[in-house]
Order: sequence, then structure tokens, then C-alpha cells
Amino acid sequence: MALNQLNLSLQFARFDGVAEHRAALPRHAAARFIRHALSSDAEITVRIVGAEEGQALNREYRKKDYATNVLTFDYAQEPVVVADLVLCAPVVEREAREQNKPLREYYAHLLVHGTLHAQGWDHETSPEDADEMEAYETAIMQEMGFADPYAG
Repeated sequence: MALNQLNLSLQFARFDGVAEHRAALPRHAAARFIRHALSSDAEITVRIVGAEEGQALNREYRKKDYATNVLTFDYAQEPVVVADLVLCAPVVEREAREQNKPLREYYAHLLVHGTLHAQGWDHETSPEDADEMEAYETAIMQEMGFADPYAG
């Protein structure tokens, strides 16, 4: 399978435990996870943030006053996907632990999820869309050697 071209910027904000997250998500791994979810070339910035920045962004852009695992800011889908993916490290770490998943595997899932959103996929408009997106995420994750992210 030919993978699409990706111009990736990977940024880590300053927060407690940043070294663990840098180790779990090296640039080559982030690029691999994103490329597997791309259907066209892309310019994507991935920013790993602490709880305060994650909460501020979610409050400002989604009007929800808590930190969430991943926020997708999509600016263009054609001819090149242009997006920012913001992942909140403490939330990612907590959810990975709750789901008994390695941190890197959970980052892989969230990067695939965010990349699909950047390309117009949506899981909030209908149950059918949610089912279709989850099935595609599962196929991508399994293609990369990971388990079904939605298996219980």
C-alpha cells in the first residue's frame, strides 16, 4: 500500500511527565500512525499538551470546560489536508490506563481518530456514521498490528 505524503510537526508542551509521553510517541511513530489514516497528502501539526492548555482549548473552541483526549482543527481537506491535532497528555494517559492499553497504542488510536476527523469523518451526526468511522478506525489499527480499539 502506498502511503500519502505527510509534512508533520510534532510538538510537546511543558507539563509534568512530558518525558514519558515523548518516549511513547516519537516522531516516526506519530508519522506512521497518521499516514495510515490519510487518503491524501497532508500538513499536520500534532501538539501534546498538559491539562490546563487542553481544558482552555476545549473551553474556547467547543464550549466544554474540561480537557478532552483529542481536538481536531481542520483547515482544509483539498488538495492537501491541513490540520492541527491537539492531544491532552494527562487525559490520554488516564484513559489508556483505564482501558489497559499501552500509551503508544492509545496515542496511535487517537491520532488515527483525529486524522479521520481532519478529512471530514464524523461520528456525532448519526449512529450509522459512528459505526462506519469506528469500523474504519479498527481496520486501520489492525493493519498496523494493533487490537480493535473498541473491543471491550
